[in-house]
Amino acid sequence: MSRYTGPVCRLCRREGQKLFLKGMKCYTEKCPIERRNFAPGQHGQTQQRRRKASDYAQQLREKQKVKRIYGVSERYFKTLFERAAQQTGVTGENLLVGLELRLDNIVYRMGFGSSRKQARQLVRHGHVQVNGGSVNVPSYSVRAGDEVRVAPKSKDILPVAASLEAKTRPDVVRWLAVDPETRTGRMLERPGRADIPLAVQEQLIVELYSK
Repeated sequence: MSRYTGPVCRLCRREGQKLFLKGMKCYTEKCPIERRNFAPGQHGQTQQRRRKASDYAQQLREKQKVKRIYGVSERYFKTLFERAAQQTGVTGENLLVGLELRLDNIVYRMGFGSSRKQARQLVRHGHVQVNGGSVNVPSYSVRAGDEVRVAPKSKDILPVAASLEAKTRPDVVRWLAVDPETRTGRMLERPGRADIPLAVQEQLIVELYSK
C-alpha cells in the first residue's frame, strides 16, 4: 500500500493547520506553517486570494485532513466509511470512532509512540501485544476491556521510553488507562464523539461520500 513519503510539513500547510504528524517535534520545533501559512507550490499564495472555496472543495479538504491525520489510504478510508454507514448511529461519528479504535492509534494515544507513524512501526515490528498475544496489524480494531502493552522484550527500547518521558505530549484520553512503568494500557470503554480530541467536521465527509 503506497504512502506519502515527502515532507509532512507540506501536508500541514496544505490543510492550513498543524496535523501533528511529526509527533513531539511539532510541540518543540517552529512549524513551517507559522512562517508560510499558505498552501505549498508556486500557486499557494495566489490560491489564498481567490474566491471562497466551493462546498465540494471544503468537503474534500476535510476528508484529506482526516486521512492524513490517521495515515490511512483512500481505499481503506472509503471501506471504513461504508462500514460506518451500515452501523446504527451517526455515520460521521462511527467513522471517527472506527479510526480511533485502530491499534496504531491506541498505541499513540497511550503514549507508547510519539506519533501515529511511529506507533504503526512499533506494531508492525512486533513490539505490541493485545491481551497477551502479539499483534502486528496496525488496523486491528481494539475493543473495550482489551489490554494493550509493549512486549516484555521491547519495554526499554528508545522510541517507547522517549515518548513516555516527553513533557510536551498530550494527556491520555479518559477512555484509556495507562501504566507507564509497566508499559501497559487498557481500553476502558468505547469512545463517543465528545471523547475524541479532533478538530474536524466529519459531517462534511459524510456529505462528500453521499453525492
